[in-house]
Parts: sequence; structure tokens; C-alpha cells
Amino acid sequence: MNKLFFPLAAALLLNASCSKSNNRTGPGDPPVLQAVSFTAKDATSAYNNFNEYFYSTGDKLYYATTEKKSIGAIWTQAIYWDMAMNAYQRTSDPAYLKLVKDIYDGGHRRYDQYNWNNRTVWFIYDDMMWWIISLARAYQLTGEQHYLDLSVSGFKRVWDESYDSAEGGMFWDFNHSGKNSCINFPTVIAAMLLHKITGEAAYLQKAKDVYSWSLTNLADSTTGRVADNNIRGKKGWSDYTYNQGTFIGAAVMLYKATGETAYLDHAKRATDYTQKVMSDKDGILPAEGDWNEQGVLKAIFAQYVMMLVKDAGQSQYIPWLQKNINTAWGNRDAARGLTYRNYKIPCPTGVIQSYEASSAVALMQLCPPQDK
Repeated sequence: MNKLFFPLAAALLLNASCSKSNNRTGPGDPPVLQAVSFTAKDATSAYNNFNEYFYSTGDKLYYATTEKKSIGAIWTQAIYWDMAMNAYQRTSDPAYLKLVKDIYDGGHRRYDQYNWNNRTVWFIYDDMMWWIISLARAYQLTGEQHYLDLSVSGFKRVWDESYDSAEGGMFWDFNHSGKNSCINFPTVIAAMLLHKITGEAAYLQKAKDVYSWSLTNLADSTTGRVADNNIRGKKGWSDYTYNQGTFIGAAVMLYKATGETAYLDHAKRATDYTQKVMSDKDGILPAEGDWNEQGVLKAIFAQYVMMLVKDAGQSQYIPWLQKNINTAWGNRDAARGLTYRNYKIPCPTGVIQSYEASSAVALMQLCPPQDK
């Protein structure tokens, strides 16, 4: 698990449940705003607004809050980098390609030139793996070798230290206290990206091995539910959208590489679980992130549920995702154009975090609007 839970390590042993809402209004509740149907222009505006209020042009990374006092968590910067790549792929705007390269430069300067052996900068394996994934994507986008070199060396560094060759699976932290979804399924994704880029069979085998272990030890393949962690053989059943998302992405990538339909079935069950169990009765995704880094989790879910839609042809999920976007965009802060982690209520007009403002924007860069 990433560092957003690190100060509360004991919480890894607990099961946290997502609260559901009946979405009704009553006295004192915020007004329900007029329904909207977002457009491609809205997607661009939402992304530009996000950058206006959170991007540091000096640091070339993102602030934690609209107060612009400190840079956000290291692992979330990789997710914001993915957003920049998605914005460029959606629009072909050269300004976004420049932003992609600038964010890399910002991380290069702040994170010891992506020195994977710096155990102060990198203090947990999944923080590294999010960047390893994004570096591979940056190579796919630009063809620039230095991105791939860093992704390959980072993957080797994590694999050599984190993989349990005796019992299987990837450890989350340097102390090897548990094996969590946030390192295992992203490892599969990174391995599959590197397999696709390099053609090396070893990456595919590693992906299969980690996925097989994780399916047994971090998921319920019959329901599509993904556990948050496995500590000494005991699954920690907490529902988080990013774990659902990376499980979906891992399964889709293995399906595309092997043609085995069991992987696609796993991805669809995990998506159905997110839609029908984790979301409320109207299909609105859980809020996640009460003033912590969990606000970024749905941005990760967006990346991989749209992989299921686009790469595996599962367009039946598009209306559900569009409804979530329209709900969040309809409740945006009208003055700043910022969205919020809880899509069902108006975005607060005061200080908010980049984490909690990110996920609807991420979805908008990936999901087609209804008018397309």
C-alpha cells in the first residue's frame, strides 16, 4: 500500500467499508445542480483549470492544495503525469506534450534523477512502481530512450527486492510486512508494458506469476472484489477504486497478450463489482479521500477501466462513466472550474487538495463525451 496509509500502519489490519448514500436531498443539504452533458471542450477546460490551480511552473510538479504551499505526494505526481499524457493523446495539443516533458524534468530534479537506490526519496515499493509505469508510457508516447531505460532499471530494482521467490507475490514495503494490491497489480501492468515494448518473454512470465498469486491471495474471482492487502496470509478486505482499477488493467493486458478469455472475465467482474457494489444506488462512485491522498484513487481507476472499454471493446460501461463525469462536472466550483472527490455535492469553494480535484478530470481525458 502506498504512503497515504503509512502513518497508520496498524490500519492495514482493519477492514474499512465505503459508505453508501441514497442521494436524496433534505433540509440543509446542498442544492442539486442542473444536469449537464460534458463535451470535449469541457474536458479541456477541466484539465486547464486543474493545472491553473495546482501546477507549479517553477517545480514542474503539482501542489498538494490550492494554497500552493507544498508539493504533493511523490506517487501522485506519476498519476498527474499520466493525466498529461492522456490530455495530449486526446487533443494532440503540443502544449500538453511540452507539459509531459516538463513534469518528467520536475521529477528528475526533485527525486534525485530517478535514482532508484535512494532509500530516502523512495521509501516504499509502490511509490516506485507508479513512476515505472508512467515512464514506460512516456516512452510509448515519445519514443525517447531515457524514459524506457529508467522504467527498465526501476522495474529490476523493485523486482529484485520485493518479489517473494519462495511463496510468490510482491511485498509492499521495505520491511516486507505485507503484500498489497497496490504493488502487485501495478507490477503486472508495468511488466506487461515492458513486455509489449521490448518483446522480452521474461516480463510476460513475471506478469503471469504475480497475477496468478494475486488472484488467489488478493481477490475474489467469483465476485470481482479486490482485497487491499494480504498480511501473513490473511486478506484485508477494504474496497478501494484504485485496487479495482489496477486489477482490471492487469487482467485486460494479459487478455490482450494471451487471448485467454478468463482474464477478460476477471476484468469485467471487477468492473461490475465497482459499479454495482462500491457505487451508490445511482451508480455514482464512492467519494474516497477525506483530506488525504485517497482522493486520487479514482483517477487510477479511470486509467484502467477505460483500458477495458477501449482495448477490450467493453463499451457497455461508457454510460455509467459518463454519468459520473456529468455529475461531478455539474457540481464543479463555477468560479474556478474545479471538481471534487465527492461527485454528488457541489465542490467546496475554499481550499481543496489536488488529490480530491483530480479524478473527474482524469476521467474526462479518457472517456468520450456523449456528443462524440
